[in-house]
Amino acid sequence: MTVERVSSYPRPPRLEPSHEHILVKALGQTLVETTRSLRVLETFHPPTYYLPPEAMRSDLIQPVGGRPSFCEWKGVASYFDVVVADRRLARAVWTYPSPSERFRELAGWFALYPQMMDGCWVEGERVVPQQGGFYGGWITSRVEGPFKGDPNHPELI
Repeated sequence: MTVERVSSYPRPPRLEPSHEHILVKALGQTLVETTRSLRVLETFHPPTYYLPPEAMRSDLIQPVGGRPSFCEWKGVASYFDVVVADRRLARAVWTYPSPSERFRELAGWFALYPQMMDGCWVEGERVVPQQGGFYGGWITSRVEGPFKGDPNHPELI
């Protein structure tokens, strides 16, 4: 296995396809399981995985209003709650309905905050969420920091 140094990831970020096995559980349910994803690789960030809409359990996500977020690279994001019975993970999932031209492949694909899920796995390895409430990076043994958001590296926060 080749270890990727996030300090070597590009800025602006790069989008790359992945065929790794991805499993996400939320509120006791399998939210998504797929071997098709897109990874966004950006300097000092662990990869953010975007998951195809057909793999997402659409019955477990509900679009929500509120303040959208803006990424200088990808554009304006729309958010979703994960809902199972009376339990809800607010704004835990997002998508870019109309991303910038550079990231047009992301249109309609879903990303999520690993720290809000029961667990996320890449090729059977449990993901460590990127620190900081705003980040959606997935840390595995495949990537090496330091990572943006890590309080041990205030220069990156």
